[in-house]
Amino acid sequence: MAAAAFVVAAALLVDRLVGDPQSRYHPVALLGRFIGWWGVPARYPRSLQRAAGVAGAFLTAALFAAPFALVQVAAPLWVYLIIAPFLLKATLAWRALEEHTAAVVRALKEGGIDAGRASAGMMVSRDTAHLDQEHVLSAAYESMTENLVDSIVSPLLYFGLFGLTGAAVFRAINTMDAMLGYRDERLRLGWFPARADDIANFIPARLTGLVLLAYFAAKGRFMPALEVLRRDAKNRPGFNGGIPMAVIAGGVGIRFEKPGVYTIGNPERTLEEAGAGIVSAVRAAVILVAILEIATVFLLWFMSYT
Repeated sequence: MAAAAFVVAAALLVDRLVGDPQSRYHPVALLGRFIGWWGVPARYPRSLQRAAGVAGAFLTAALFAAPFALVQVAAPLWVYLIIAPFLLKATLAWRALEEHTAAVVRALKEGGIDAGRASAGMMVSRDTAHLDQEHVLSAAYESMTENLVDSIVSPLLYFGLFGLTGAAVFRAINTMDAMLGYRDERLRLGWFPARADDIANFIPARLTGLVLLAYFAAKGRFMPALEVLRRDAKNRPGFNGGIPMAVIAGGVGIRFEKPGVYTIGNPERTLEEAGAGIVSAVRAAVILVAILEIATVFLLWFMSYT
């Protein structure tokens, strides 16, 4: 159990130091190429696409998680302690979220609205060609706050529950949802990965919401955060993404908006003014979740010896 606590802390440290190296051999890059190979609706008759999505999802999760499981169950402790932080880090992306958001902010400042739109378009699936500055920033910060769960909290939680195998299976599910979970020609093929992702993120999203409420309570912003959570969390489609977005919007005092789709929060400040506060809230949530997980591991370890 103490080893698990070390791995969580070390993985987050590795993430902060090296980020996400741009390599075609990165485990998630390999995962994406495999999904891209089988996840083509035209490969299957329409009547078989749902079944193909289920079979592909199970096969993908099993293949991706296999090396993680091997290290978890068969590696000597000293080997595990060396390799496991890097494997866990491969399933999460903390620094990358900040870097992608910062790239949008920098593009707006240095290249103007067109550069900002282009940079935001690399982060989100919406059409950014006609967005104004506030909506460009909203797209970037929405992506950061929503992906706080998918990219950090969920992998950490499933590592705590099921070890490296749990984190790897979650990353496979989430990547399949990101590539296939759309209401277009991929709808039938991506139905199962999308539902699996909703289920996998259900508890982590609510844990993240509680941690963020505690953070904003310490900042004297509990009631605004809670008010927006209650009022706006369901405005965004889906079961999970609106929770961290709503708490952060209320706690920081900003409004997220996807034109014509949803609005979350009250515009007490512009996103340009509040950017540092959003980044701080995300960082605080990551650190608090990690501390809770490490403390729980040590508590269980202590209880097992009493």
